[in-house]
Order: sequence, then structure tokens, then C-alpha cells
Amino acid sequence: MREGIHPNYNHEAVVKCACGNTFTTGSVKDELKVEICSKCHPFFTGRQKIVDVGGRVERFNKKFNLKSEE
Repeated sequence: MREGIHPNYNHEAVVKCACGNTFTTGSVKDELKVEICSKCHPFFTGRQKIVDVGGRVERFNKKFNLKSEE
């Protein structure tokens, strides 16, 4: 491998979720911010939660004349 072209690896990077959960992992960045983690993801929790990114759910409902499930 060539020297000096690879970023420094941080073994104690902090990951912060939008739900408030934090944990450490390895990354080239010191801090990572995520929207969904294993504590709030519907697959792991078993609770149905609509994750709307950029209004996709609203556009879909508007396109097919559906009422929102809120």
C-alpha cells in the first residue's frame, strides 16, 4: 500500500441517533449522526413507524388519493 493516502482510522467514533441513542464504533470520522438506529428501527423494535424522508409518504398518498394513517 502507498503511504500517506489513507485516512486515519478512529476506533472510538461516537454515533448519535435522532432518537437520542448513542454508541461507539470505528470510523474515519470522529462523530456520525444517523436518523435510525437499532433502538428505534421498526424491524428491531416490532413497532410500525413511518419514516418519511423528503415527503415521500405524503406524495404517495396525494398521488393515489389516500388518507394518511396518523
